[in-house]
Amino acid sequence: MSLRDTRVTLAHGGGGTAMRDLIEEVFTSVFAPELMEDQARLMEAELQVPGARLAFTTDSFVVDPVEFPGGDIGKIAVCGTVNDLVVGGARPLWLSAAFIIEEGTEVALLRRIVASMQAEAEAAGVRIVTGDTKVVGRGMADKVFVTTAGVGVIPPGRDLQAGNIREGDVVIVNGVLGDHGAAILSARGDMALSLDIVSDCQGLGHLMEAVLRAAPGTRAARDATRGGVSSVLNELAGAAGLGIDIEEAAVPLRSEVRGVCEILGLDPLYLANEGTMVVVVPEDEAEAALAAMRARPEGRAAVVIGRVTARPGGRVVMRTLFGGERIVDMLVGEQLPRIC
Repeated sequence: MSLRDTRVTLAHGGGGTAMRDLIEEVFTSVFAPELMEDQARLMEAELQVPGARLAFTTDSFVVDPVEFPGGDIGKIAVCGTVNDLVVGGARPLWLSAAFIIEEGTEVALLRRIVASMQAEAEAAGVRIVTGDTKVVGRGMADKVFVTTAGVGVIPPGRDLQAGNIREGDVVIVNGVLGDHGAAILSARGDMALSLDIVSDCQGLGHLMEAVLRAAPGTRAARDATRGGVSSVLNELAGAAGLGIDIEEAAVPLRSEVRGVCEILGLDPLYLANEGTMVVVVPEDEAEAALAAMRARPEGRAAVVIGRVTARPGGRVVMRTLFGGERIVDMLVGEQLPRIC
């Protein structure tokens, strides 16, 4: 039999031929795992290198809407999982993907999501090797939710963590902030905003490798997703027990994002990103790191936004355009729901 239905029904989650047709025609025909078993069997030469360590991460994605300018829930699922691995210094190798699908969801939408995931996985150099599919009744989900897990290998000698940060280190971001949050806000149409902004959703693996080659002393890195750059800076500062001072004039923003934040009373430092990372490097390697970033499309707008200071208590402080200072706290609650 073949999949003739245009929408998912509860039968597609029942474990019979309808489910088999959905899985084979929509998922495994695209992901093409090496084994059609209930588990992936992993082997890679990098795992055999003495001193290499496994990195493992998991995440769930519930973005609303599931398709938006610059991406969809499938692209975010792959990019988000890959990026969680690479900012820890890992080379991502394998992903799993589990889908919770609402009854009535268009099969064509699933095909677009799966194609997007596969394209992004190929670009990142990872394979989607196992997964799961569940179908729930109408109203019990919102079209489709995706849960992913990722496995990578950290080569010997790499040690990226906030505890390595030292006073005087330089803080770099690879591009403009807030594009994803603004793109989602516009795509929802709730506030009659018409913004020509696409999400920054992208994988950062190749960019991170370029940075580590150019600046082998890189201390730490984080991808700035929910909670934005402010949350990342506070996490880094808190873990290191040091302060971070940033310059408002140096924070890279599109005029459209700045404008919508002013209209709606949002702080762009808290807006979500899906292809932005914060990297902390020693001062003497900052120029090399910047040059390596700017040589790649994911980092052409890379800039220094601040420095690590000896301020006690892990405090993040912004020097404003008017010459004053304000504390940049962690986000309390959420600015926008269902962002990723």
